[in-house]
Amino acid sequence: MSAYGLPPLPEAPSPEAVAAVAVALERGGSGVQLLRDPADLARLSTDFHDYSPVLTPLLAGRVAQLVVLASRVDQVMAVAAACADQAVPLTLRGAGTGNYGQCVPLAGGVVLDLSGLQRVRQIDPHSGVLEAEAGCRLADLDRALAPHGRALRLAPSTWRTATLGGFIAGGSGGIGSLRWGFLRDPGNLLGLEVVTVEPQPRLLRLEGDGVQPLNHAYGTNGILTALTVATAAAVPWEQVVIGFSDWEAALEAARDLPATALELDALALLEAPVATALPWPQGCPGPEPGEHRLLLLAAPDALPVLPDWLAHRGGGGRLRWQGAQGRGRGVPLRELTWNHTTLHWRARHPGWTYLQMLLPQPEAALIQAVRERWGDAVLWHLEAVRQSGSARLAALPLVQLATASELDALMAFCRDRGAFIFDPHGLTVEDGGLGVVDADEVAAKLAHDPAGLLNPGKLRGWSER
Repeated sequence: MSAYGLPPLPEAPSPEAVAAVAVALERGGSGVQLLRDPADLARLSTDFHDYSPVLTPLLAGRVAQLVVLASRVDQVMAVAAACADQAVPLTLRGAGTGNYGQCVPLAGGVVLDLSGLQRVRQIDPHSGVLEAEAGCRLADLDRALAPHGRALRLAPSTWRTATLGGFIAGGSGGIGSLRWGFLRDPGNLLGLEVVTVEPQPRLLRLEGDGVQPLNHAYGTNGILTALTVATAAAVPWEQVVIGFSDWEAALEAARDLPATALELDALALLEAPVATALPWPQGCPGPEPGEHRLLLLAAPDALPVLPDWLAHRGGGGRLRWQGAQGRGRGVPLRELTWNHTTLHWRARHPGWTYLQMLLPQPEAALIQAVRERWGDAVLWHLEAVRQSGSARLAALPLVQLATASELDALMAFCRDRGAFIFDPHGLTVEDGGLGVVDADEVAAKLAHDPAGLLNPGKLRGWSER
């Protein structure tokens, strides 16, 4: 069972301490922009944690006392030094597209917005390896990679707005996870540039295994200023929508397609009520009554094979629409997957939330058991991923349950039947991930943030050490 609630937190710093940080930055000639207007403080102290009925009340009223906008690494170091000198908590943010309150300041203090660090430092012409600053938007990076015939391996559905540093610090996978697994898989994240939070901050270069403690650590154990990532050969992906009248046939196709030689970058399966609520790309017909939908990003050479593959299986699957990614108008198919599915559903049904889990194999038994107990209060949205080298189906089901005890009961039910839960209603790095304290993450915080000023309350292992 999950234990929801705020961890032990330091008291918010005094107005005098925060003012001293501002004075140090202004007199030091750092050139950072300081924001004090209450509207700016509120806007830059939040993210999409309102997806969660558990996190929303917990994080209500948690607002920074000062926001700092940085655009250079030396500015980041100046902010780190000033906060360390005054013992003022420091919370980091990129575009604020996270869902777990990663950039909400639990103990007040300073929010440092890193979205101004936007320099692409290097694209290796031979390997395609990319080094870029933390505030670079993922869509801009793909545009920079395109002339080299390369593309990012992994991206969230918020690709158009999310930053590279925010994705590494707060994300785990997304589009591309069917081919490349998750950000934590060796070979995806290759290097980090990190600023420590000390009176004399250090600028560190981490590589190899040294990057992993800061990967998906919510910015709790070091300030990421630049990142080095592997890229992939660019593919002109085709958007494909396949309709099914039978859920079991759709589920079987979703399970079996990744085992073919067809090159796929994404595969999502939406139960009929979910499909009906989405804004489909221009030219794509809306779902027929009772139609479940399988969404693919497929290589062009997969298209001639798909109709025959579907026909030979039976089950009624039929191609409903296809269009080249990036050429049509309206909502791209990638923005109907992952947590954009949740976003679109909640626009019509604001009382709903969601869960995240890796489904047991075979998947149908758990899905049917949940249906028998919760009925239409749980609607299924699946995503194909690669986990430890094998294709698996993950689920981000939409859930009409509003209390922590109801959500806990559903998670326990699924866990008892073999699902692995990534709790999107947990506040800490551990509770939203593998559920256990990672000693390497805690050690990294001790090394890079010895006073525990970075995003206090979000690393359970630090609070419990």
